[in-house]
Amino acid sequence: MSSTETPTTEPTTPVEQHKEHPTPRQYVNIAVVLAVLTALEVSTYFFDFGVIAIPLLVILMAVKFVYVAGFFMHLKYDVKIYSRMMYSGLFLALGLYSFAVLVILFDSAPSL
Repeated sequence: MSSTETPTTEPTTPVEQHKEHPTPRQYVNIAVVLAVLTALEVSTYFFDFGVIAIPLLVILMAVKFVYVAGFFMHLKYDVKIYSRMMYSGLFLALGLYSFAVLVILFDSAPSL
């Protein structure tokens, strides 16, 4: 390297690409959001939400999963391959659940 070249300051390894973690205040805010979502989930037991109860629970489950995995498991601030592996499990579970619901719905339909 000649004396006129400047060294690069770009991170070269995934460990050096570390982003800042949430502050304690952000953790409390996330915990409050998760508590509200959990209260909404529990309320589906006490109040009749009709046909939207199951889709509502699935959506709430997915949102809570993203919050917990992203912030409390630090996947939002880690190497992207870990996030992809974790979220692929979520999508596989949602796909399997959707398939099971469709099988139950079509199996219980009257035959012509």
